[in-house]
Amino acid sequence: MLAAAEAAVDEAAAVFRANLGADPLITKARGDFATEIDLAIERLLRDRLGAATGLPVYGEEFGGDADSATGWVVDPIDGTTNYAAGFPACAILVALMHRGEPVVAVADLPLMGLRLTAVRGGGTRRNGEEVTLAETPGRPVAIAFGSVIARRDGTFPRGWRQSLLSAVGESFPTIRISGSVGVDLACTAGGAFAGTVTFSPNLWDNAAGVLLIREAGGVVTDVAGRPWTPRSVGVLAGTPTVHARLREIIAGLQPPADFRA
Repeated sequence: MLAAAEAAVDEAAAVFRANLGADPLITKARGDFATEIDLAIERLLRDRLGAATGLPVYGEEFGGDADSATGWVVDPIDGTTNYAAGFPACAILVALMHRGEPVVAVADLPLMGLRLTAVRGGGTRRNGEEVTLAETPGRPVAIAFGSVIARRDGTFPRGWRQSLLSAVGESFPTIRISGSVGVDLACTAGGAFAGTVTFSPNLWDNAAGVLLIREAGGVVTDVAGRPWTPRSVGVLAGTPTVHARLREIIAGLQPPADFRA
């Protein structure tokens, strides 16, 4: 299954690189949008994965059945705003879900020449080399943080996110905001970050990165510290030590009324 996913992503990555800076085509809720290339890549992934495996595909742009016992989940361009602006922090995400758990994952960052892959029980690889998520003595402990802009009336509202950002910064001054959940999760699995806090409720944003971090030896929960599931809102992940500290920080804040987006 990993070979089928990588073959499909190889084709998609060529389209991705050739069309960097594509203009918005479809406007979505909350100011989000898709480009023609988002649509083209998802069509390609659906065609190739379906033909190779016979399994259904659930994707950001064309939907599908998110509750299939076994099926693919795809995000053709995670970080579309970055992609349209020509900023390289964007990715193609593919995961195979089986009975509510990701079992195969590919996160490809074509503009960075970076690909992370994982199979459940088989570890995580970065450009073909096995990686383990661990803190390196003498290096800064960097944290990837999700968007700090949100509707004021929503869950994880803007003020709460910014309070959390400030609190996290007291313990971990090296914080990065990429604008892509998939990039944050993949780069945490690959060791660029020791932990991450993201707020997306979308399975296509989270599934691949969850498996990549787990297989690299990291700890993954939802933002409230509960076990991650396909219906979780947000991801809290990192090395065991960093995850535990992030969990303590979140527990010390007055939480929003609930943890739904």
